[in-house]
Amino acid sequence: MDQCLENWVDLYPSRQTQFCCGGGGGTLVTGYDQERIHYGRKKMQQIKDVGAKLLVVPCHSCHGQLNSIKKHYGMEDLEVKYLWELVADII
Repeated sequence: MDQCLENWVDLYPSRQTQFCCGGGGGTLVTGYDQERIHYGRKKMQQIKDVGAKLLVVPCHSCHGQLNSIKKHYGMEDLEVKYLWELVADII
């Protein structure tokens, strides 16, 4: 990330202790939307805690989930990008 952005922060906790966005394992298409929104609460709190305006994710499920639930957490202005989008923007 250092090669792409000057001022970036990792969410806490990070790496192996990171929280799931709640959209993995196919939950985006199961129809259990209220549960999916609820399960994303810890990830959304992590994002709020660092005050992120842009979130870069490598995963299709995270991208879809976070874009889908951000309005439920008052974070409509949060921009969610794939890692490849960030690299493409820089090139």
